[in-house]
Amino acid sequence: MLTNDFLGDSVARLGFGAMRLPVIDDDQAKIDQKQLDKMVDAAIAAGVNYFDTAYPYHGNRSESALGTSLARYPRESFFLATKYPGHQIADTYDPASIFEEQLSNCGVDYFDFYLLHNVYEASIETYMDERWGIVDYFIEQKKAGRIRHLGFSSHGRVKNLAEFLNYGAQRYARLEAEDPQTAALFSGNNIMEFCQIQLNYLDWTLQRAAEKCALLEEAGIPVIVMEPLRGGKLADLGEEQRSKLESAEVMRVPVEWSFRWLQSIENAKVILSGMSTLRQVEENCALFQTTDPLSEADAALLMDVAETLKSGVPCTSCRYCTDSCPQGIDIPLMLATYNDLQFQSSFTISMQMDAVPEGQRAADCIDCRSCSKMCPQGIDIPQALSELAEALDAMPKWADLCKQREEAAARARSEA
Repeated sequence: MLTNDFLGDSVARLGFGAMRLPVIDDDQAKIDQKQLDKMVDAAIAAGVNYFDTAYPYHGNRSESALGTSLARYPRESFFLATKYPGHQIADTYDPASIFEEQLSNCGVDYFDFYLLHNVYEASIETYMDERWGIVDYFIEQKKAGRIRHLGFSSHGRVKNLAEFLNYGAQRYARLEAEDPQTAALFSGNNIMEFCQIQLNYLDWTLQRAAEKCALLEEAGIPVIVMEPLRGGKLADLGEEQRSKLESAEVMRVPVEWSFRWLQSIENAKVILSGMSTLRQVEENCALFQTTDPLSEADAALLMDVAETLKSGVPCTSCRYCTDSCPQGIDIPLMLATYNDLQFQSSFTISMQMDAVPEGQRAADCIDCRSCSKMCPQGIDIPQALSELAEALDAMPKWADLCKQREEAAARARSEA
């Protein structure tokens, strides 16, 4: 397994993300523990030692499921990361109670890497607000040895990222003046020791990830990669994109193209993959056993492919939006359908949408905009839902199509 030095530890470059774990009966809150154990076993056997979860994942079940699986191994044999959910809109914030619950969920005494979850335009003030004492509390936990490294994840824009890095530097300077012994525990001149961002060859330009990487490298902040396959979308390319990639001198499947490109970014210390099956674990681990860097021509070809993908809305199915929807709409499903309709309409789409319970469809959006406030991608969700509802209304309904087929079959039988 490829490894590198990450804040003084030898860490595998492939990390195990626990946001898309195997579930039972399509219920995100019912994690298949036996399957997860097999996946964790395979990952560890292949050399993976970094595991990433978060408080909200899988309806607050991810931490306990992953903790149960990892408890079968010596604590010092793996690195565990989780996140504080300050990005969730609430009336009050209590980091102490959440942190204690997370330790209990995971069955550990400390976290190797602890992140402020999704510092973006709508949450940055919460994290910096001294009224809640969020940063102060986690500095104390680092001092107590219950957090080894403190960092943050971000889906924010470049300006937002720069603002929070500046806050971290200022907070470090203040700490150094007031408590130099505690300040010395941090790896650099910023209380934020690492940053997790959405990074893949499509978002290199689409979401200005290149600028974010340059900003973080200049600040001396190592990067953890999330959404390397953009919610699986880069693993299932269209015919146009596959045709372009097949013209390369070296044949690679789409997943390998994505990971090999990311492996070339030196400051990207861990590349997280949210794996859902044992096969995904085995295939991904195989790609991180050896290096096979892209040539300049191949890298340029991949950027050309990225340009052909820029349509629809950039939803990654993170599901941050769903908890805030008063209508209970499965927004990621709706946005995936919206993107499908950018290419072509089909009866399959009509069938899927007819199966959605009444009251929870695109047309049932009340335009409260709670979802847009939570969206890491900055998608105008109500507008997309409105456009989707209009498109679906113009399409033949699946139920009507079934009725027409039944009538046609009845006529055929009577004529026979």
